[in-house]
Amino acid sequence: MVFGLFSKEKALQKTVERATNKLAQHVDRQAALDSLAEQSSDEAYLGLCKRFSITSSKAVEDEQEKHWVVQVLANKGAIVLPALIKYMKSSEQLGFALQVLEQVADHDKVLEIVDQLFALETPGYVRMPDKRIDLLRWFSEWKGGTDTEVVSRIAPYVTDFDENSRFSAIEGMATKAPHLIAPPLIAALLRPEEESGRIKRTIVEVLARSKAPLGDKADQVAAAIAGGGPLAYDFTVADGIVQKT
Repeated sequence: MVFGLFSKEKALQKTVERATNKLAQHVDRQAALDSLAEQSSDEAYLGLCKRFSITSSKAVEDEQEKHWVVQVLANKGAIVLPALIKYMKSSEQLGFALQVLEQVADHDKVLEIVDQLFALETPGYVRMPDKRIDLLRWFSEWKGGTDTEVVSRIAPYVTDFDENSRFSAIEGMATKAPHLIAPPLIAALLRPEEESGRIKRTIVEVLARSKAPLGDKADQVAAAIAGGGPLAYDFTVADGIVQKT
């Protein structure tokens, strides 16, 4: 009995290896993915998720396989969540897995899982920011969240160590309620540590597009724009908001 169980686990492991072999032919890799899709276990679901982590040499086939896995997992429903969560917590890339999440989890479950992922990606230095950026971009575009739910979670990243993470968080606020995004964006613009001209311009552009109220920070924002080189030619502060000139 134990030997039989061991043999089954070994066979599953080999199937996962074939399904995630980026050097294999598409037909061989797809056959292994088909085999995993026919099984009903957390190990098989996790094996399918692992396909997201490899990139095969043929870009079109690579995308097709990944989208196929997304649909297979989505069709199985919430039963895949334990494996999906395990994968997302350990993976360096989240894009395709998050596509599955939004199809198999309800609003409250999505927030619960997203909070777990953000807890693993606290603002600060990280060698590989890809996972953080995937999460920020997806969550800021997630249709199921309110502006308050989204802004409160991405706001800490407008001052993240990584510039691309800061950019993703700032861009993620662009379509949210102006009164919610104004405080964190203004604070980010005015902080002495921010030296990136790209980040400063992006903040000012978002403030201008959203007509976010500057409140008692209007004079400070105006001074920051005036001292921001090219920004002074393109933007000004009037009537308590940033305006494009």
